[in-house]
Amino acid sequence: FQDVMQLLVRGKLPHNGVLEVEELRELREQPTDPQVEQEIIDSIEEVYFSSDSFDTVQYELEKLPPDLNLLELEEYRDKLKRQQAAVSKRVADLILEKQPSYVKVSSLHKCFNSAFRQLRSAKEGFTEASLGLLANQRRRQLLTGLLKSLRTIKTLQRTDVRLSEMLEEEDYPGAIQLCLECQKAASTFKHYNCISELNSKLQDTLEQIEEQLDVALSKTCKHFDVSHYTKVQLAYKLLGKTQTAMDQLHMHFTQAIHNTVFQVVLGYVELCAGNADTKFQKMPYKDLCTHITTDSYIPCLTDLCKALWEVMLSYHLTMQWHDEHYKEEETTPGAEGSDESTVGRSYVKKKLEHGLTRIWQEVQLKVKAYLLGTDVSNFKYDDFIVVLDVISRLMQVGEEFCGSKSELLQESIKRQSVNYFKNYHRTRLEELRMFLENETWELCPVKSNFSIAQLHEFRFMGQCRSPSVSPSRQPESTEPVELCLFEQYLQGGNPFEMQIDNKEEETEDVLASNGYESDELEKSVYQDYDSDSDVPEELKQDYVDEQTGDGPVKSVSRETLRSRKRSDYNAPILTNTTLNVIRLVGKYMQMMNILKPIAFDVIHCVSQLFDYYLYAVYTFFGRNDMYESSGLGLISSRLRTTLSRIQESLIDMNAGPHASPEERKEKVPRPHLSQLVILTSSDTLYGLAERVVATESLVFLAEQFEFLQPHLDTTMPSAKKPFLQQFYSQTVSTASELRKPIYWIVAAKAIDYEQMLLLMVGVKWDIKEIMSQHNVYVDVLLKEFEKFNQRLGDVSKIVRIPLPVSNVLWEHCIRLANRTLVEGYANVKKCSNEGRALMQLDFQQFLMKLEKLTDLRPIPDKEFVETYIKVYYLTENDMEQFIKNHREYSMKQLTNLVNVCLGSHINKKARQKLLAAIDDIDRPKR
Repeated sequence: FQDVMQLLVRGKLPHNGVLEVEELRELREQPTDPQVEQEIIDSIEEVYFSSDSFDTVQYELEKLPPDLNLLELEEYRDKLKRQQAAVSKRVADLILEKQPSYVKVSSLHKCFNSAFRQLRSAKEGFTEASLGLLANQRRRQLLTGLLKSLRTIKTLQRTDVRLSEMLEEEDYPGAIQLCLECQKAASTFKHYNCISELNSKLQDTLEQIEEQLDVALSKTCKHFDVSHYTKVQLAYKLLGKTQTAMDQLHMHFTQAIHNTVFQVVLGYVELCAGNADTKFQKMPYKDLCTHITTDSYIPCLTDLCKALWEVMLSYHLTMQWHDEHYKEEETTPGAEGSDESTVGRSYVKKKLEHGLTRIWQEVQLKVKAYLLGTDVSNFKYDDFIVVLDVISRLMQVGEEFCGSKSELLQESIKRQSVNYFKNYHRTRLEELRMFLENETWELCPVKSNFSIAQLHEFRFMGQCRSPSVSPSRQPESTEPVELCLFEQYLQGGNPFEMQIDNKEEETEDVLASNGYESDELEKSVYQDYDSDSDVPEELKQDYVDEQTGDGPVKSVSRETLRSRKRSDYNAPILTNTTLNVIRLVGKYMQMMNILKPIAFDVIHCVSQLFDYYLYAVYTFFGRNDMYESSGLGLISSRLRTTLSRIQESLIDMNAGPHASPEERKEKVPRPHLSQLVILTSSDTLYGLAERVVATESLVFLAEQFEFLQPHLDTTMPSAKKPFLQQFYSQTVSTASELRKPIYWIVAAKAIDYEQMLLLMVGVKWDIKEIMSQHNVYVDVLLKEFEKFNQRLGDVSKIVRIPLPVSNVLWEHCIRLANRTLVEGYANVKKCSNEGRALMQLDFQQFLMKLEKLTDLRPIPDKEFVETYIKVYYLTENDMEQFIKNHREYSMKQLTNLVNVCLGSHINKKARQKLLAAIDDIDRPKR
């Protein structure tokens, strides 16, 4: 039955599934051999029994060979027919054998047909309608999806417009996000032809966005904006190119530095050139810097540093942004980054740190080329100081920017400074000589509270005062220094704008108003000289007041000075030249403070200013050949050594042609006192007023140098500090020692000592009675002292005589008087004990009256006179010992003492012995 059903299904039976009985019988009645029939059935291929869907026709056609042979095809066809006949006969036998069952199958078939008709009716009435609804619904869903896809495609095709809008709005992260999303969507619909083209266009757009993003990144190098930079970094993060962005950023900063400096310098060069010639635009930057004019040098340098500051500030803010950004990421809960993210942060951090040095190196190279492009040796002092200020501030920026010591800037500015300073110092020394030779040594009236700190040249010390100078001001002065420049100017402004402001702060008020006849004259510290008609007017003005250009005013008359207020009586004693030297020292120190590498050169030149001033004062007022013969030890060995050193190293003594040009160049001609200064008139106490002003101004100058020593010491290199210490110990400290030789000349001439000697010659000393009345020469000498005291008072009305000066003058006069007394006593031929008593009476009278005239205590050389008088009473042995121990007395004085004593208490033999002792003694003069 199963075999029959298979044949039915395969189409081997009639389509109605029923074989007529006659047909079956015909098949069975055909004579066959069962064995042959079985062999034929067995020869059928297995594939014919494999499945219901097997296509026999297709199978047989595929088996046909490429070259067909009719005989072979007919044989193969007959074989297939025999197989079909065998199968059909076998089926017929099986059906007839199972006929009863087949009848049942037939009835079942009829039932199936009836059921099929009923099912078809149900299908037509219900199933086809429902399935139609389902099909429509499915079609609707497909169309809805298609519509959605079409809308997406339409949106993708309109993306370009929105991307352009985002780029105009600088919304780079949004544009990149949109572009990436579009690319993702496009890959979904890539089976559409229009979308495949769009995908290629989106890739081009993304590359265009990257180019614009690179331009946006470059803009942050000059003017950093937090929101702008945040967008740019987020955009690069979306692209996965954060590290690439860092590489590009450093290239942009380097390019920004080059473009910035080139445009600044080019602008000034073209402006000064005054024509439209474009040859400058094609010049290398280094060559372009050589075309900067002197007038535009400082403005261009300032603008150059301002522009470079903006670039460095942008880099500083960039680093600050990354630090804060990473800190936020680390502190955000659940924001643990991947290893790749950590590596990226580390790369960015190292790249930024390494970039600091690279960028600062670029800045130094550009500024160095600018500095060395112009010869600044002929600049005015204030202009050069501005240059130094700007470079000093730039080096401070470099220190805070990356901890650099700015070796390139230091080297270039040092080279310029050395050239400038040599020329400047040489000119200043020549001007100092000129002013000293035209100085009339009149008092420059300053206020009683005058201090060099009031001069604008020393205002820099208030900004960078060392603790050793003024500890009380230290907290105030360090406060602005501790504030980082990048923090100070973070919100705006520029550290290089201060240069313009500083030049305007030059008003000062150090003059005593009562020293001038009108308030207008208070505006200048300087006074003109009566004998400077031979000095070029422009040189006078430039030296007198380089800041304002104001000319000097007329000198103050002595009558006007007499009317000074008592409050200004204790004002410092100084001259215009002293004030000029102090100002010059301030200018030198400004240069030294700003440029420490040439500190030693500057301090050496500062010492030369003091040396020359000291040598001039000594040459004008203190040089005298009588010092050695006075026996008063007026010039110490230290002062003598100092004066010799100055003369040898600094003073050009007109050595002639055999002196080398370099040696002559380093020296200054010896100064000569102005002819208007008269030092030989007794009416003026031999120029005492001028001597006081000159000497005390030198002492005042030395005091200012002492005040400045701690500051100079902090600036001086360690290896050169011994020079500074020696300068102070051997030179500055000797200023007050000049009082002795200078005022000795006044003391030697102010009192007529010769008259007293003549009067003493007429006195009889070999008297026999004790006298109660002193001799007339004592009264004459005291009158000389009274007259000296009165004239001293007259001079003090013109110029204040400080107590040390008064003491030196009185000491000199008294010592000279006492030595004159001893000299007078040494001229005595005969003398008795009563005569010696009279000498003591005369001297005591002199001392008693003298103590009323002066407050000087003790009276100088009092023992010198008393001891000489008392030696008369010594025995032979004591007198011999006295001669050996007291070398302050001259050989003449000792010899006369021995001769006078002869006959009274020593004999001729003793006299010869004592005279021999006097001859044998080597007496170096005191």
